[in-house]
Amino acid sequence: MAQFEEVSRKSALHTKPEGLVLQYGTAGFRTSARLLDHVMFRMGLLATLRSRKTRAIIGVMVTASHNPEEDNGVKLVDPMGEMVASAWEGYATVLANAEQDTLVAALEDVIEREAISMDQQASVFLGRDTRSSSDSLSQAVLDGVSALGGQSRDYGKVTTPQLHYMVCCQNTQGRYGDATVEGYYQKLSRAFIQLTKNVSNRTDDQKHLLVDGANGIGALKVCELERYLQQELKLSLVNDGSSGKLNHLCGADYVKMQQKAPAGVEMRAGERSCSFDGDADRIVYYYRDSAGSFHLLDGDKIATLISTYLKDLLTQAGLDLQIAVVQTAYANGSSTDYLENTMKVKVKCTKTGVKHLHHAAQEFHIGVYFEANGHGTVLFSAAAEDRILQLSQDPNINDERKRAAFLLQNTVDLINQTVGDAISDMLLIEAVLAIRGMTIQQWDSIYTDLPNRQLKVKVAERGVIVTTDAERRTLSPAGLQETIDSLARKYGQGRAFVRPSGTEDIVRVYAEAANQESADALAYEVSLAVHRLAGGVGEEPKPPQ
Repeated sequence: MAQFEEVSRKSALHTKPEGLVLQYGTAGFRTSARLLDHVMFRMGLLATLRSRKTRAIIGVMVTASHNPEEDNGVKLVDPMGEMVASAWEGYATVLANAEQDTLVAALEDVIEREAISMDQQASVFLGRDTRSSSDSLSQAVLDGVSALGGQSRDYGKVTTPQLHYMVCCQNTQGRYGDATVEGYYQKLSRAFIQLTKNVSNRTDDQKHLLVDGANGIGALKVCELERYLQQELKLSLVNDGSSGKLNHLCGADYVKMQQKAPAGVEMRAGERSCSFDGDADRIVYYYRDSAGSFHLLDGDKIATLISTYLKDLLTQAGLDLQIAVVQTAYANGSSTDYLENTMKVKVKCTKTGVKHLHHAAQEFHIGVYFEANGHGTVLFSAAAEDRILQLSQDPNINDERKRAAFLLQNTVDLINQTVGDAISDMLLIEAVLAIRGMTIQQWDSIYTDLPNRQLKVKVAERGVIVTTDAERRTLSPAGLQETIDSLARKYGQGRAFVRPSGTEDIVRVYAEAANQESADALAYEVSLAVHRLAGGVGEEPKPPQ
């Protein structure tokens, strides 16, 4: 076929480094940018095939999120803005690793397996982050799309959630929104203003938020957003990319892992601050108290704030809709206890990885999911959206139900349901705090996190760790789970689990306990057990500093 001749010709311009093997994981492909040119070309090919298979727009996002500046990556976006189907992750891995002379055969295999008509039109939306490598790598994607006769729309520099949003808007023929960056800002800002404009006694201090843009794409987009907010939210931006390095000593991942403010942030006592990650799909909040102590409000705190707000509105509206919070094993035990036993909200635990949380959240009328790292959103079923809309338009309801329905309707519009979105989540959190008249300290005091510690252990082969029960327990190697159980029993409120990394030969260790000293000790002792029983590489782990 002439198309495959073009693939072969263009593929020769995007050669694969000899011996390189990569795996498409939860975050797509992610590694040193200098190794990715051939991968980008081939993901352009795959996105074109996926578009023909689904008869819909497919997205390709060039980003390495919270990784260092010198890395890059790519992930595919399915028609409703969700992550690409699992089977196609396997195709992505096969194509990325195919040698030059077997690439066409690998393509033909996908076409045959999926019964793809090559006469079907194909269209791909492309976005990229601010990394210096992203422009050339994006061109490689476009080369792949054109090599198979696909059409493309290049959005240039956008956040990852914005690209997911565009794909969903286009594939719903505009029902979800206008597939432009301006349309995104207009939809979110309109909903935010509707939610906050009638909040009484809201001072300038309460309207002010300090935002750490991680020197990434989120910083650029926050600047664009602010003019749409009509002074209802005033943003002070730090780490805006004008001088600092992407994700270096800043960003959501840094703040979460280091438990301290990013570089460039000088906080007054009680001042609300938040950090995005490099592609603006994660957010965490934090503040300093009057004694100077740092307080982090991570994904668990965010999920609790949002789910309790929504549950109260459903009660006020008289809507019998099931709301649930989806967590992973990394969720702090105090958050789970508060949701289940105080708020009486259903909690479901699932494997780590956004696709697992997203899928589980779809089981409920309203599913709130956030990983502890700050990546998450809220999903509303079609039935839930219909019932909220019907109630908001019902002229025969009392004022309390009318107000609750109005708030619910605008809350639905404020949320980017396709994927975790730092900008959308930020506006939602700010709206909830305003509506409930809460300070960040009051939000933080809803429950007290159990002290915890995360460590990692380098092993020869991560596959030796096999887990079950949503990754909370290990099946192998033999004796490891029994050792973890025994160690956890030594400490008050002790809990620990281990899981293999999805991308490298390390085992991640999580521990929590009644105090930080115990959490640190438990994490260290579990790390030693992993090193000894699971083929640790190099020196034994050292106690956390």
